[in-house]
Amino acid sequence: MPPDLLPRAYLALRLSDEAMARIGAACRVERFEGRGQPSKEELRACLGEIDGLLGSTQLPVDAEVLASAPLLRVVSNFGVGYDNVDLAAATARGVLVCNTPGVLTDAVADLTLGLIVALARRLPDAARFVREGHWAPGRPLPELGSDLRGKTLGIVGLGRIGRAVAQRAHGFGMRIVFHDVFRDPGEDGFCEYRDFDDLLREADFVSLHVNLTDETKQLIGARELALMQPHAYLVNTARGQVVDQPALTEALREGRIAGAALDVLAQEPPAPDEPLLSLPNVIVLPHIGSATRETRRAMLDLAIENLLAALRGETPRCVANPEALERWRARE
Repeated sequence: MPPDLLPRAYLALRLSDEAMARIGAACRVERFEGRGQPSKEELRACLGEIDGLLGSTQLPVDAEVLASAPLLRVVSNFGVGYDNVDLAAATARGVLVCNTPGVLTDAVADLTLGLIVALARRLPDAARFVREGHWAPGRPLPELGSDLRGKTLGIVGLGRIGRAVAQRAHGFGMRIVFHDVFRDPGEDGFCEYRDFDDLLREADFVSLHVNLTDETKQLIGARELALMQPHAYLVNTARGQVVDQPALTEALREGRIAGAALDVLAQEPPAPDEPLLSLPNVIVLPHIGSATRETRRAMLDLAIENLLAALRGETPRCVANPEALERWRARE
């Protein structure tokens, strides 16, 4: 195909030369040259003649941005989430929204179990004890942690990642209860279904593995935290907005739950004065669930594959809004 007839792709990610060459062989490439990622206003200004957009799950692609891109056929997200895109508006315009599920399952599940271990054994306290020079002959060690064997893990959302966490925790001898829209755990017969409130009351650890939707936004609020046991911990490696952050801060500050481990926050990065950051019973990580070298390579490969397939007129491997396919095909 003559170069001037190739589709145009806008890249809102910093990519390796190899990745750039792969996309450049099939597209006329434009890229964001600023720091971080483009704002909504910057996107609107540059998408007028763009056929495909590759960006992170933090890229703001709302109805206004989509309206400014009349030729856009695909938004390919580098990540499993897609709540950064107005899915209804994209579907109405016949724009495919793609993501990268599956390839990050193990990385997120590993991190989740690591956080559960860190909470149970009070690893941050122990590390701080040594780092601050308190480890000395005759001085008592920090407060003891607890075993995982026999403890109950409540998993909210038994999808790919939730199942992978359940399998790992089962290997540690934990009891697994779960809540989802279905009750049959399938091949993971060691998982027992619970109503949502019963799960919160029963679990020693509550781990969140749901997509961010209107139904799951602030799924864990003051009411839900009040149902948890005083010795229980909350783990969130899903989306920050699934938790009512001020309510969690208050519950942690008042000791109504024992602690929390969060890889995601409502605002990322958080403000310097975010109250959660000053609490001793919370672990906060900088959204590193998928941040391993192997997983990030696999995610990028799939995101590029989705982008190029859509621009070739082929159905991408991972489409978050399959109901848009008919309109998308009509535009090809």
